Amino acid sequence: MTQQKTPRLAKADFEQLSEFRYQIRRFERFSENAAQGAGLTPLQYLLLLHIKGYPGREWASVSELAERLQAKHHGVVALVTRCEDLGFVTRTPSNEDRRVVEVRLTREGEAMLVKLAAMHRAELRSLQGTLFIPNLPHDDT
Repeated sequence: MTQQKTPRLAKADFEQLSEFRYQIRRFERFSENAAQGAGLTPLQYLLLLHIKGYPGREWASVSELAERLQAKHHGVVALVTRCEDLGFVTRTPSNEDRRVVEVRLTREGEAMLVKLAAMHRAELRSLQGTLFIPNLPHDDT
């Protein structure tokens, strides 16, 4: 078995990676504060966002939401339950596959999401030119 060589990284490589992580963390902190200011946890905001933003339809399954949130299925079930108790989502069994539960936004959930998403878009606009993926050439060393 051949062992892969660790590429040599220059100081500039570390600076680019550091700056990228810093800008991501700044945006995450903004997002956390915005959600909390609206009375939600950051995960509740992300759940609403991933339901509305799920490609091609207006709902998502718990399994799909777990993937999007990079979380365990049972944790997402508990998160959905909390959001359902707050009146932000509903869940119904799928008509096509009764094993699938469709999680949808309520009017209240949609209104909360629209408010927070507008704030996030404005923050992203302010980061234009600072948040970028560094140019990472392939290392052949």
